[in-house]
Amino acid sequence: MVEHFMSTKKTLMLGLVLCVGAFATTQAKPTEAELINQAKVKKSEAQRIALGRAPQGTIKRAEIEKERGKLVWAFDISTPGTRDITEVLVDADTGAIVSVDKETPKQQAAEAKADKQEK
Repeated sequence: MVEHFMSTKKTLMLGLVLCVGAFATTQAKPTEAELINQAKVKKSEAQRIALGRAPQGTIKRAEIEKERGKLVWAFDISTPGTRDITEVLVDADTGAIVSVDKETPKQQAAEAKADKQEK
């Protein structure tokens, strides 16, 4: 009787784990429009803030995304005289700069490959 109870309990636990896992994988990733609607800082304002960190730069790519649990505007900015890209993340709720990173062409290619695999 105890063996049957333990076997049934294990089966129920396994079923619960599988059910939760299936639910988690079917959760839809928010659309860009949904993320934009959540943002308190508009894209144009975030661009102005980002370009402050790369004054002579030109925005090559802009997107809104969740990064480490924060909603951010992400900008890839090219600067004359270099093939490097300055990636600036601006908090979409406060307008604060979250990070500024320089990316070499090699790093850019690796990131593009990772993004492609993610989709």
